[in-house]
Amino acid sequence: MTLLELIIASAILLVLASAAVPGLRFTIIREKENQLHRTLREIRNAIDKYKDYSDRNLIRVEVGSEGYPPDLETLVKGVNLGDSGGRKVRFLRRMPVDPMTGQTEWNLQAVQDDPDSTSGGGRNIFDIHSKSQGTALDGTRYAEW
Repeated sequence: MTLLELIIASAILLVLASAAVPGLRFTIIREKENQLHRTLREIRNAIDKYKDYSDRNLIRVEVGSEGYPPDLETLVKGVNLGDSGGRKVRFLRRMPVDPMTGQTEWNLQAVQDDPDSTSGGGRNIFDIHSKSQGTALDGTRYAEW
């Protein structure tokens, strides 16, 4: 009788475990998507802060740059405040990792680029997107976020 009970209990556990696995997979994907939203918000806030500093003439920017950072490394390395060059302000502590690709490479959109461009050929970065070609749980593409 105990062998039969053991087989039935194992079968019930197998059915319950197989029902839980897809839910766990979606939970992991959803967490990565939330992490991507947070990372994009962090980088975009750093770009906006850089632009704000340049608009208030707190940092020196190149002529014709429209006050946007030339690249993402500038946000990490920092720029000197004012003309003295004594104090440096950094807008990001480190280059954030794209949770979908696992790398620190991003699609950059510059002021000079076409609105639909994903190449990021310009030097005045005002927006950023994931390089992932995957589709989110809501049906949108990560590269469009």
